[in-house]
Amino acid sequence: MKLLKHWLLAMGLSSLIGSALAVDLPGAVVSADWLSKNISEVQVVEVRSDIASFTKAPEFTTDKKTSKKVLVEVGGHIPDSLLLDFKKVRAERLVDGKKVKYLIPEKADFQALMQSVGVVAGKPIVLVPVGQDISDIDEALRAYWQLKVYGEDKVAVLDGGIAGWLADGRDFSVAASKKSAGDWIATAYRAELVASSEDVAKAVKAGVQLIDSCQPQQFFGTSKRDYVGAYGHIAGAKMLAPELLTKSVNGALYFLSPKTYEALLSVNGIKAKAPAISYCNSGHLASGSWFIVSELVGNKKTRLYDGSLYLWTMEGRGLDGVPLN
Repeated sequence: MKLLKHWLLAMGLSSLIGSALAVDLPGAVVSADWLSKNISEVQVVEVRSDIASFTKAPEFTTDKKTSKKVLVEVGGHIPDSLLLDFKKVRAERLVDGKKVKYLIPEKADFQALMQSVGVVAGKPIVLVPVGQDISDIDEALRAYWQLKVYGEDKVAVLDGGIAGWLADGRDFSVAASKKSAGDWIATAYRAELVASSEDVAKAVKAGVQLIDSCQPQQFFGTSKRDYVGAYGHIAGAKMLAPELLTKSVNGALYFLSPKTYEALLSVNGIKAKAPAISYCNSGHLASGSWFIVSELVGNKKTRLYDGSLYLWTMEGRGLDGVPLN
């Protein structure tokens, strides 16, 4: 019995020591340098829609003036990373008897998806977008938001994505993703991160700021996505165009500083620290503005309207826009 007690004590201390030595993410965004130094301590999950590119070699050309290799087309992945198909990140669900696409999956379904990818519990997650267009960066940010909704706090995004990683000349692989099952658990449902149609309707009446994350022509109503039932934006919304949210370096997109984001919010009429709801056409690009305001500027009173304009107009709710006649 004494030996058993000593063994249990030793195992407990070992667990505590291991926990104490576990790497801490430096924030919601990590650099390629940081990831290179800590890659054995985290699980890297590449988020992309073009899953065939995961096992396809990247294409480079050589700059005639500098003799440096220049990335032409993304391919491959960070060695030993996992692959998350963005097409599976969102789901069709019933809302008031209507089938609505592009929503956050039910808790059990999202947990099953992450486990099927091979994500394990307790180990920090670094999400890797393609990194060449704001829409693909927002694929990773949408996955980030859903992980946060379901209780995951040890998660960050790689600045520059795989495009920046490859442009820096770092090692890559074209091997297939490992198929081992994970044991990640969805531990919560954080309703404070999610806005419903009724929440948005109340926000309009109360003057709570709404951040429209659509492209300018969609915000003003001169064009729209085919699945959105009307032209324009929700009354009172302020535009934060997705094109503003990153800078391009060697063909890869990188985040700006929190101070720059605060200035961008201000010139767009958005108060950086006031309660806000972010939306777009389907909840995809809204993940970018939510991430910027909530995670980089630090406004934790920011929610994402999951259904966005797709659900809003499906419910027959109106939009404001410029006259088209």
